[in-house]
Amino acid sequence: MSVPARAYLSIGEVLSKLRTEFSDITISKIRFLESEGLIEPQRTPSGYRKFTNIDLERLRYVLAAQRDQYLPLRVIKENLDALDRGLTPSLSPGSPAAPRLATVDGEFAPSNFVHDSQLRLSKEELLESSGLLEAQLTQIESFGLIEIKGRYYDADALAVARAVAEMSSFGIEARHLRSFKTAADREVGLVEQVITPLLRQKGTEAQARAEEVQRELASLSIRLHAALVASGLHRSKS
Repeated sequence: MSVPARAYLSIGEVLSKLRTEFSDITISKIRFLESEGLIEPQRTPSGYRKFTNIDLERLRYVLAAQRDQYLPLRVIKENLDALDRGLTPSLSPGSPAAPRLATVDGEFAPSNFVHDSQLRLSKEELLESSGLLEAQLTQIESFGLIEIKGRYYDADALAVARAVAEMSSFGIEARHLRSFKTAADREVGLVEQVITPLLRQKGTEAQARAEEVQRELASLSIRLHAALVASGLHRSKS
């Protein structure tokens, strides 16, 4: 997605915005933090730095962490990596970071300055955050319930892992859950049949319509599934 021209800030404008809170900030300090990999501003064709509001907030975070917590740049960089991956940095050195994306009606809502970040967890972080055992993770991966993407697991994987971990407390094993994956795949296929014609149309309106239909059908699918399960359980009691 392109960013409007005035969404970018020059290094002088960034300096002006930060100086009221950090009186000792200089252009040299900003350049140094960039050289250390803490920020990565874009460049104009002529080589001038272009900062976004996210770059500005990253700088605020770095400067505040140095001033208020006396953190070394190495630790600050680790914290920024955690934030970029949708985690809340640990307050205790050596302790694992925790996911900061909470679910509300099935939607994951990020709550930090990296507005477009997606949750990315290492294997250890996934196990720690979900309560899942490593053997259980191996099983549900083999059944296709969870998929690692590159080096990390995403928010969907965390939601599945947490559900599996909670269900296991009732004696339900990973092998019992393959039918859930089969049913979900069928529902996904049905939704894709509906939205594929919309995706083939040109224009942003068609794309937006496809996304809206996808969300609506996903919600209805979940409601129908819950209603059918409830209906079946009611019949079993009668």
